Amino acid sequence: MTDFYVKVGDSASFTKTVSESDVYQFAGLTGDFSPNHINKVYMEKSSYGRLMAHGALLVGFMSTVSTMAIAHCRCAEETPVAVGYDKIRFLKPVFLGDTVSTVYKISEIDVERRRSTALIEVTNQDNDLVAVGSHILQWVANRYFQDTVQHSCFGAVNAAIPAHCGPTLHRK
Repeated sequence: MTDFYVKVGDSASFTKTVSESDVYQFAGLTGDFSPNHINKVYMEKSSYGRLMAHGALLVGFMSTVSTMAIAHCRCAEETPVAVGYDKIRFLKPVFLGDTVSTVYKISEIDVERRRSTALIEVTNQDNDLVAVGSHILQWVANRYFQDTVQHSCFGAVNAAIPAHCGPTLHRK
């Protein structure tokens, strides 16, 4: 697909070790104080034996990698916005101290609807698949492309759009 900002197979990845502070800050931010995440004594009695990260924290990592995958498109005539995550599944727990890698890979493009879909996989340091999902981006027209986006990205109105910003879709 050459007339769109991304193509099937484009990908990005993000790797991070999940720390105790990540989990506690996320709990504070979201209000999710489930003992699964913040009560060590409680979880030591469980079959897991230790604290685990919030599944929603992994969704945050999915958002991070989606932003990375489209970073080169920020000067285009359309703005990519998330319209949903589908089929998110948490397959295995992520424990404090685990290093997770999140891979975002464009799997489908619908030019007519101005949408792209990506498959997302999260693995841990043992290469175990711990979470999966899909993500849909809607590409919406910018209202003031000529005057604001081109000027702010390239310093001058009517400057040429670099190839890394996707297709050149100048309005006449």
